[in-house]
Amino acid sequence: MLLQANGICKSYGITPVLSNITFQILERERIGLVGVNGAGKSTLLQLIAGELTPDDGIIYKSKETRIGYLAQHTGLHSERSIWEEMMSVFAHLTGAEQELRELEHLIADPAIAEDESRYEETLRRYAERQDWFRQHGGYEMETRVRSVLHGMGFGQMDPHAVHVHTLSGGQKTRLALARILLQQPELLLLDEPTNHLDIHTLTWLEAYLRSYPGAVLVVSHDRYFLDAMVTTIIEIERHQAKRYTGNYTKYIELKAAEYEQQIKLYEKQQVEIAKLEDFVQRNIVRASTTKRAQSRRKTLEKMERIDKPLGDLKRASFSFEIVRQSGKDVLKVDGAAASYGNNPPLFRNVGFELKRGEMVALIGPNGIGKSTLLKALTGKHDLLAGQINWGTNVSIGYYDQEQTNLNPNMTVLEEVWSAYPHMEEVRIRTVLGSFLFSGDDVQKKVASLSGGEKARVALAKLMLLQANVLILDEPTNHLDLFSKEVLESALIDYEGTLLFISHDRYFLNKMAERIVEMSAEGTCHFLGNYDDYVEKKQQLEEDKELLSSKSVQPSRPASFQSGTVDSKLETAPTGSAAYEADKQSKREERARQRKLEQIEKQIAELEAEIAARELELTEPDVFNDYVRVQFIQEQLDATKAALDEVYAEWELLMDA
Repeated sequence: MLLQANGICKSYGITPVLSNITFQILERERIGLVGVNGAGKSTLLQLIAGELTPDDGIIYKSKETRIGYLAQHTGLHSERSIWEEMMSVFAHLTGAEQELRELEHLIADPAIAEDESRYEETLRRYAERQDWFRQHGGYEMETRVRSVLHGMGFGQMDPHAVHVHTLSGGQKTRLALARILLQQPELLLLDEPTNHLDIHTLTWLEAYLRSYPGAVLVVSHDRYFLDAMVTTIIEIERHQAKRYTGNYTKYIELKAAEYEQQIKLYEKQQVEIAKLEDFVQRNIVRASTTKRAQSRRKTLEKMERIDKPLGDLKRASFSFEIVRQSGKDVLKVDGAAASYGNNPPLFRNVGFELKRGEMVALIGPNGIGKSTLLKALTGKHDLLAGQINWGTNVSIGYYDQEQTNLNPNMTVLEEVWSAYPHMEEVRIRTVLGSFLFSGDDVQKKVASLSGGEKARVALAKLMLLQANVLILDEPTNHLDLFSKEVLESALIDYEGTLLFISHDRYFLNKMAERIVEMSAEGTCHFLGNYDDYVEKKQQLEEDKELLSSKSVQPSRPASFQSGTVDSKLETAPTGSAAYEADKQSKREERARQRKLEQIEKQIAELEAEIAARELELTEPDVFNDYVRVQFIQEQLDATKAALDEVYAEWELLMDA
């Protein structure tokens, strides 16, 4: 065990944030900390990191447990180069390396060689220090730095020439994360580490954290990331903490099943109570039945009442409506290029079209100019070249991820009302209430709002616009997991046209019908959602490798950069049926291996869940409570049945 938190309580003034929080973190655990914005997740990380002191309770950690903590919006502040800053993590190794160089110099000194005992002592010392240096990763430190910098998106920079203080805020945050990863503490505390990361870097970080040698406790609103990385969820709700075994999707299933079971037990007991109370009322005054009525009354008095389960916390509720439809052809962008000042173009030769009702995602690496393109589409930035042609009857609603259109000096009510001055106050208040601003909340200054609250204000203004084209720049940033689900539902029901940027892969999977990938040289188009995009990209790469190994030149036209990859990928001609059969066979084997990996992961999760449930049944406060025992046993039986089914599927695939 790395860490144990017992009875942790924390309040700000008279407002409780955390109450009686108890949990433990084991070696190599991958834990996701979830809850609505303001639930106290970041506060809990600060308490564990020692940056805050609990009002009550104790946090124990072993002496060997080193903690690495990345707070939200944390960035490195240094005058050193990127390379110097990263290598400072290995100061103990660079010092040992310098000692080895000095010993090598001594070994080569003829004067030392003439003194046999001194020479042998120097060789012994050198062998000893070299072994220590090797065991502690001295020969791999530069490789590790290069690997992590590349994975975190700094591969195109010269780390020796670029200084930390010249980086943007997002780059400094990524560099801070890179530095913590290189330190390899026994426990990583990460607060929203996926912010400021593009999809490529996100994918790398997931793989890195899955194989990380220590434990990880992460706060994230990225469902794809939580599903791929964590094996345990701790939920903070109503100031309390509850632990669930499995990833985020499993947690949602378990929580729903748990609530359903609690409701059933509550309703069953309510029926029993009603029967007993009815019997007592009808029979207590009768001499012939009064003893039985008194017995029933005692049963009622001794009965341990089950509290009615609390439902979900109140969530935002809204929809996007349109006043009128646009024409069928909504937008055409042709040969677009843009830059800032006299700098080289961020992108060039960007071209795509939007038809009415389409839901299109714009993706690409950080810094490629995706947000700049959206600004150009809305008239907030000029193009260097190319054309933007909007269709007829188009009305545009634009969501700016930086929230620059919000006035920090206004209250929430004033901010929305100023955009719609002819709307009645009661209507404005009703809309704000649907975005969880009620009572005195509407009098808060915009400057005092959290990122999530500012996002909800911007979405409220957007909803009232009733535009038939929505252009959204990272709309899920700052939203908690539950608000994201509400936004998704609203957009799915939206009857207009949607163009959006997002690095939230779950959101991309749910919303995108087509993906436009931007690069410095143009655009590439993919039909389908994010998973379809990944699969098609992988197939294209594999086709290229296979063609190369067969010494066959691909016949895909050079104009592919601006072409569309549909769900039936084009296959380059080979002139050989054997080639086609070989390619198909390899694809089928890869699909089988991927499915096996998924099933084996599922088996591990189910076995872990069974072990956790069986351990729970041995706890004294559980096995003395027949209601909880019954509930846990039903879950255990269901999980074992599910495990049997998964094993059967695994055996079929192994025999294939």
